Amino acid sequence: MSLNDRLNEDMKQAMRSQDKFRLSVIRMVRSSIKNIEIDQRKSLDDQEVLDVLNREIKQRRDSLQEFEKAGRDDLADQLKQELAILADYMPQQLSEDEVKEIVQQTIHEVGASSKADMGKVMSALMPKVKGRADGKLVNQIVQQSLA
Repeated sequence: MSLNDRLNEDMKQAMRSQDKFRLSVIRMVRSSIKNIEIDQRKSLDDQEVLDVLNREIKQRRDSLQEFEKAGRDDLADQLKQELAILADYMPQQLSEDEVKEIVQQTIHEVGASSKADMGKVMSALMPKVKGRADGKLVNQIVQQSLA
């Protein structure tokens, strides 16, 4: 089952069970997907849907930080629930140790030796971990490894 089909089925299930919050989150994501499909005049494949989901998750994480700084616990809690729902559609995330291992392999592959080579490492690394690891974590580990 494609990710788009899964979102459709989960939306129907949320309607049946009258889970208004889950339904709202799924509709927001489907709306983002639909807007991109209209702009590009084609249906999105699973990887492109994952890109949309990643973008939605990143937006919510950024907002979550801002709400927590501002002391808006009510909005922060709502965003945490939305993030939990969106995380269900993402592939299994890599652990920090797995990311470190992939970073070390990539550094060895590109022959990087200093922070000046960080761009080469990141460009070779990101396709390997796309959607399976947080970009900030990857960046942090690469910086530590090249220090």
